[in-house]
Formats: sequence, structure tokens, C-alpha cells
Amino acid sequence: MALRRFEGKTVIVTGGGGGIGGASCRRFAQEGARVAVFDLNAEAADSVAVSIKASGGLAQAYRCDITDRASVDACVAATETDLGPIDVLVNNAGWDIFQPFVKTEPMQWDRLIAVNLLGPLHMHHAVLPLMVARRAGRIVNVSSDAARNGSSGEAVYAACKGGLVSFSKTIAREHARHGITVNVVCPGPTDTALFADYKQGAGNPDKLVEAFTRAIPLGRIGQPTDLPGAISFFASDDAAYITGQVLSVSGGLTMAG
Repeated sequence: MALRRFEGKTVIVTGGGGGIGGASCRRFAQEGARVAVFDLNAEAADSVAVSIKASGGLAQAYRCDITDRASVDACVAATETDLGPIDVLVNNAGWDIFQPFVKTEPMQWDRLIAVNLLGPLHMHHAVLPLMVARRAGRIVNVSSDAARNGSSGEAVYAACKGGLVSFSKTIAREHARHGITVNVVCPGPTDTALFADYKQGAGNPDKLVEAFTRAIPLGRIGQPTDLPGAISFFASDDAAYITGQVLSVSGGLTMAG
């Protein structure tokens, strides 16, 4: 019998129409959650929500631009109206370009920072007061092992994801007294649309995948379905005494103490 750790709880997943986000939405729904699928791509969000409903779960899609505070506020308010008080927030949405830093342009930095750092800040700022009022909540931020180790061709992305790690630790300290936990999951190389773009940017995709596969102790590139276990753990009451922590899910490519 499947675990039902999120029975009656409302969960927001940003980037919920993508690989890791979609897999996480489905996992939460399987465990009884009412899932708010936030994504800039309304069609992708709808697709995930429809698949959840077809499997007997509860989900609602919302077109949300996390870089736009008005969009965030509207979608958060709609979620509380449609699905109930927000118990869990998963900040998973992300965007990247793959170029050496000196070849990037400031306009690209602006977009990278808006999506990968300011977007999660908007989400926290909109949801935290609601959790504080109820003195309960779980926040899981999806960063990247690029934040912990750096990653060639991803300088600004890595900087944003590193900022998200330190931000998460600070929010964990500020809101522990409110019964809110904040933890971070850092994926390693994972077979998503973002990774497909990364491979193309490398010039020789097959060689890149081969090199990563050799370097990963478990011998394969991660799949989106490898992430929901860690994400849902941090979001659950099993992790009630864990906050401000960072966990890599990378097949052993990174081993941070």
C-alpha cells in the first residue's frame, strides 16, 4: 500500500510541468496531496495535472510567472481558494544558458537571476506569511550541485543556485520558531530538458554524457524520477526535525560532508 504522508495537504511545485517538477507533482499526488502545478508553460502544467487526475489524484494547473510578483500573488491566492491552505512549497523552476561567462551578456544575467533567484524569493515572500500565521509549513528548494562545486559554462546559474542555498539556511533560522522547515535538494546531472540544452552547448553531446557517466559512481545519468524521493522526504513529517540542510542527489558524483 502506498504511503499517504500528504493526505489532505496542499503542495505547490514551481516548474511543475517539467521533468523533475512533473515527477515530484505525481509523487505528492500519489501520497494524497492536493497539488498546485505552477509553470510558465500552461500547456505543460495542464498536462501534468490531467495525468494526475487520470490516476485518481487531485491537482490544479496554474500558469505562473515566478519572475512577476503579481502573477505569483494571484496564483498563490487562487491555490488557497481552490485547494486549501498551503502546507508545502517546492521551488523547483529554473532556467539556464550554457556559455563561458566572458561570452555571456548582462541581459542574459538579468534573466538568469530573475528566474533562478528572484523567482524563489517572490514565492517565499508570498507563501511564508501564510505559513507563519498557521505556525506550520515545509519548504523545499531545488538548487543544483553547480552551487556546491561550480560548473563550467554555468557561472551565473551557479551563483544564483548558491545564493538560494544560503538564502534557504537563513530562512530556516528565521522561521524555525514558527514551525517551518526549509531544506535544499541539489540534483547532479539529470536527464531533463535543461540537461539536453547543456549537452548541445557542449558541442559533443555523446562525449559529454560518456564522461559524466564514467565520473558518476552509480554509473548513469540521473532521471527525473530519482529526485521526488528526497524532495518529498524533506516535505514530510519524517523530516520534522531537519532544517537548513542541503542534500545532493547525484549518483555519488558529488560527496559533500
